[in-house]
Amino acid sequence: MPPRRGAKPEPQSPSRPCDAPGCADPGEYRAPKSRTSLNEYRWFCLPHVREYNASWDYYKGMGPNEIEANLRHDTSWQRPTWPLGRLGGSQRFDPEFLRDPLGLLYTTPLHARRTRPAEAKPKAPPELRAALDVLGLEWPLDQGTLRARYHELAKQLHPDVNGGDRGAEDRLKDVNRAYSLLRQRAGQSGLAAEAAAAPG
Repeated sequence: MPPRRGAKPEPQSPSRPCDAPGCADPGEYRAPKSRTSLNEYRWFCLPHVREYNASWDYYKGMGPNEIEANLRHDTSWQRPTWPLGRLGGSQRFDPEFLRDPLGLLYTTPLHARRTRPAEAKPKAPPELRAALDVLGLEWPLDQGTLRARYHELAKQLHPDVNGGDRGAEDRLKDVNRAYSLLRQRAGQSGLAAEAAAAPG
């Protein structure tokens, strides 16, 4: 985005000339080098940074599908997302949790669970909780349990078994996304190790 009229030079600007060829003015305004190097900068004088920004096209070289995927990724702050209304179907909510005849929730199992010491049961990282819910799994989780549960659900929801039912097809897509996310995190650092480090 071009600096506003009268914009002040950035305080961390290096003492160097403008990066525009042949310009000897000080480079006091930064601009990203490229889409893949957003944290690496070129430094320009005010007229040249405005010129650079005016020609900047983040999506240059991307195909329509790539642009759409990028936009979807940005609208969720690069966090995994799930279709509205399709979570929680694998785990029924216990009505007992809602019973609180003037007790203000202090004597219910829900309150007891919330006030249980953190060391009793480690909590899953926030970005993995939806995926665990989709697969109906508890935390912490090992890879063997993850694979077994995935194969079980994939067989149940396969289009050949359900006669092309759209609901089963959508649920299978959710299961595939959840499995992919959990498997990826397992490959990066190990689910068990991450569970031990997760804050309560």
